[in-house]
Amino acid sequence: MDWPVDWPPALQKAVAAGGADCARYLTEILEETSPPELVAAVLRYYGHLPAEAVRRRLPALRVEAASRMRAAAAPGRGLRAGSGEVEVGPVEPSHAGFFALDLWHLRHRRFDGEMSPRLTREVFVAGDAVTVLPYDPLRDRVLLVEQVRMGPLGRGDPLPWQLEAIAGRIDPGESPEDAARREAVEEAGLVLGQLEKVAEYYPTPGAVTEYLYSYVALCDLPDGVAGLFGAAEEAEDIKGHLLAFDRLVEVMAAGGIGNAPLLLTVLWLQRERSRLRG
Repeated sequence: MDWPVDWPPALQKAVAAGGADCARYLTEILEETSPPELVAAVLRYYGHLPAEAVRRRLPALRVEAASRMRAAAAPGRGLRAGSGEVEVGPVEPSHAGFFALDLWHLRHRRFDGEMSPRLTREVFVAGDAVTVLPYDPLRDRVLLVEQVRMGPLGRGDPLPWQLEAIAGRIDPGESPEDAARREAVEEAGLVLGQLEKVAEYYPTPGAVTEYLYSYVALCDLPDGVAGLFGAAEEAEDIKGHLLAFDRLVEVMAAGGIGNAPLLLTVLWLQRERSRLRG
């Protein structure tokens, strides 16, 4: 593989430091046209996982690389006072499955101008995702989906099924809006109309890379539209719930919604509902 000269200097340096063995490792896994974000994601497994194991993770690594591309175009500083100066040492993969767990070694510029001590932090790696709540402004009702979730199960929740907005990972080459429309077909059999952006955000920034794009989608929700859906190849088992808006607010107030993306979206819909119905 001929390494592109337009790669970031740090990536070129890392590949060169690995020598011929590193070059062979990357060649066994990647194509010459692979973007530098994907090369960097693969490179961190050099010396930790065999090439064959990394090839099996390529779909997840492509999602991670696409997420890094979107992160590079993040909004500006705003009110944040941080310097942006972070010195990152070796990143050690601790687990590599559908998700990954990495061990980071770093230090950063503190608010008082000094450098922090050397820090070791664990980072749970998950790609960008989208959530979308279908809303029928004429009938003033929404469609929620329900499915079993590993987070509540792992926490010990005796009923780990969650009421949620439609959600899913953003595939490489796909926009968040395209992902929302695809997931609506897969999880609820719905063709969405106009998409209204609620927010984009890190739901768990302390340790998780996941970044969410949340939407409300205007669409037709007649009686009988809620059914059983889900991608069979992913063993999804998803039930739809049609709720009048007032009933949705009652469920939220009673604590029946246990996940942040749906809570945030319902609160946004409370604020914007009159405009959407106008």
